[in-house]
Amino acid sequence: MNYRVIVRVLGFILAAVGAAMVPSAILSWFDHTIDRFAFLVSALIPLLAGGVTLALTRGERVDLRIREGFAITTFAWLAAAIFGALPYVMCGVCGPVDAFFETMSGFTTTGATIFDNIESLPHGILLWRSLTQWLGGMGIVVLSVAILPMLGVGGMQLFRAEVPGPTADRLSPRIQDTAKILWSVYVGLTAIQTVLLMFGGMNLFEAVCHAFTTLSTGGFSTRDKSVGAFDSTYIDLVITAFMFIAGANFSLHFWLVRGRWKRYWKNEEFRYYTYLTIAGSILLTIAAVVHGDASIGKGIRLGLFQMVSIVTSTGYGTADYLLWGFGAHALIFTIMFCGGCAGSTAGGVKVMRVVLLAKHANRVVKKTLHPHAVFNVRHSGKVVDDEVMMTVLGFFLLYFVLFLISSLLVAHLGADFSTAVGATVSALGNVGPGLGVVGPASTYSTLPAASKLILAVAMLFGRLELFTVFVMLTPMFWRKVG
Repeated sequence: MNYRVIVRVLGFILAAVGAAMVPSAILSWFDHTIDRFAFLVSALIPLLAGGVTLALTRGERVDLRIREGFAITTFAWLAAAIFGALPYVMCGVCGPVDAFFETMSGFTTTGATIFDNIESLPHGILLWRSLTQWLGGMGIVVLSVAILPMLGVGGMQLFRAEVPGPTADRLSPRIQDTAKILWSVYVGLTAIQTVLLMFGGMNLFEAVCHAFTTLSTGGFSTRDKSVGAFDSTYIDLVITAFMFIAGANFSLHFWLVRGRWKRYWKNEEFRYYTYLTIAGSILLTIAAVVHGDASIGKGIRLGLFQMVSIVTSTGYGTADYLLWGFGAHALIFTIMFCGGCAGSTAGGVKVMRVVLLAKHANRVVKKTLHPHAVFNVRHSGKVVDDEVMMTVLGFFLLYFVLFLISSLLVAHLGADFSTAVGATVSALGNVGPGLGVVGPASTYSTLPAASKLILAVAMLFGRLELFTVFVMLTPMFWRKVG
């Protein structure tokens, strides 16, 4: 493995994290808050560390192999979470473990928080929380892919390791061009949502923060009651629409810009994603009306918002769904596993994998009835290779095993059953709110430090699609080739 290249790219990631803190540092300085010096120091540390690393690892161009790609992706997220935690610690708003949890939650766009009084936090911290999610949404690594040619490193392996879903949908023959296209769409949608939220009465700061955490499907809010604090039908509808957009494959949005809007409905995963959202919204609306004593109109508003928030793994809240009965709990727990579309910023196992698993089960049943017949699994009109199906089956097995182990560990550390499974599935699916004491009206502050670290690791596994991290735990990965 070329460790020099790995260290060099990680140096760039550290410098990027430091540079990303600068806007929050500037805001803190003009606000004259006590965190302004802390932010400057927090930004300087990764900037200097990254700069020195880049200076010491200058060399000729080297293309990354798949091993370096996996290593850089995993270590980049860990480094971002560790150094990104500096502002929280240096500003004195929380301790090291809570800061790491909050930052990992941000960069993985999970949205789980340890802060009980968000509105008391300085604006610089609030902006940094939102910015970590916005950067994590499309991926710090994908952003670096567009810059890697300047560092003398190729980037296809990084793209394969980081982009969500069974396959990476390339929009351009050159990987750096693909990354630039995805980020252009991402930035454009963020700007549009910011303007629309300001029309709804949000000030510029809150509009930017919520646009950052909507398009990233992260869910960090500037209010203790999340989006429900605004009590605005218009704001609910705008955020619902952009959460739904963010949960769809971003390559479809690119083709929409090119005028090929029919590609949306031709995409089978997008159709199932839409059906799932509609069906779930109806069920949650019924639950909100029957158990939450909401009127039909308000029930539709609450049910639709909460369903889109959960299926896209955003985690915003406008109501406490734990008050809507056991049926709502079961539905939300199931949807947390599912997630949005491949190629989106959403978490979960992805709709495509769920659909492929169901089709594979159907094929097994047919094969039992007709042993000599040949049945193919098709997706969007194309035959799915058995190798892809084996990968999907392996993913579900690893996902379940990791969920089971993490749940048992969290329960062993003192959490009740509902809290343990709810927090774990929320962390793995990068959703944010869970069940039990970590529901939508609560935070993760009451969990012990060990549980927070376990859940932070689960967030990393979930955000990087399991295999990226699991492969590094095998002896074969580190074994010298040749």
